[in-house]
Amino acid sequence: MKLYSKSELNNYHQSLTYDDISLIPTQISRIKSRTEANTSSKFLGVKLTVPVLSSPMDTVTGIDMAKALTSLGCIGILNRFDSSLNEIVNHNTKDGINSVSIGLTTESDVIKRLGDLNLIICIDTANASNHEVLKKTEEVKKITNVPVIVGNIAHHATLKQLEDAGADAVRVGIGNGSVCSTSIQTGIGIGQVSSLLDNLTFRNENKLKIKIIADGGIKSAGDVAKAIALGADVVMLGRMLAGTKETPGDVIKYNGQLWKKYRGSASFGVKMKNEFIEGEETMVAYKGTVANVINSISDGLRSSMSYMNCETLDELRMTETFAVLSNSSYLERLPKM
Repeated sequence: MKLYSKSELNNYHQSLTYDDISLIPTQISRIKSRTEANTSSKFLGVKLTVPVLSSPMDTVTGIDMAKALTSLGCIGILNRFDSSLNEIVNHNTKDGINSVSIGLTTESDVIKRLGDLNLIICIDTANASNHEVLKKTEEVKKITNVPVIVGNIAHHATLKQLEDAGADAVRVGIGNGSVCSTSIQTGIGIGQVSSLLDNLTFRNENKLKIKIIADGGIKSAGDVAKAIALGADVVMLGRMLAGTKETPGDVIKYNGQLWKKYRGSASFGVKMKNEFIEGEETMVAYKGTVANVINSISDGLRSSMSYMNCETLDELRMTETFAVLSNSSYLERLPKM
């Protein structure tokens, strides 16, 4: 069986996503227990216990989620439609969070107040390869020097321009989210593994400093491990966090099961008007507290690191032993009930 390096995966003849690859241990592991693996890192000046950011979607990250993730050593990016954002701006208090999202029309005085609070700013758009995003990034950096996240991109073509405009991190992934219909509606997108490798390879070859956020397509702790092994600095989660106690919205009981709403940022429920829709709406099973999800991700990531003989995330990012799976090989790995 052929083992693939990152360079070979980047030049693979097909676009690949997480289900298409697997990590292959090739060393005798020196790690006795997964508890010895260290999943901590630093991202945009924030010390993380687990390399997880929440998506700034209105059914994922409100103030409760942002606070909970901060307490768990992750980053919750408060969605720009949340009413708590106005309270933060007007009362000049961080309220236990470290990151907020804004739009292209957010006014400069709001940006200044967020900067004064030393909050990471995420310019939340569907397409960062856009002149208006570059202008907004430059505007934010003229007003304040806090870290700026932009997104999203699929290909490296505009990566350097985004860094030159002042972006400190970029969300990589278009059309990969579980409630995103962009690829269906527009024909745009690349498999997430190929998208990440394309941007990471260009960043490293050109010695850029911009951080890479793997955004979209992550369904499990194993996918988190794959994203970090490919070289991503952190992962961004939507559906994995959806349905938890801390997400905005009520718990709904239907047919004896508890549910919560989950929808894409460009869904009808967000836009509330009949214009072009690139997001879907659905219900996800209630999962209890978000701490359960983060602990499960941490356990899975540590276990993967122990298999791969990696004590730190930086060591995991040096992985060069991947397999490309056939569809039957992937299906063989799924639990059978």
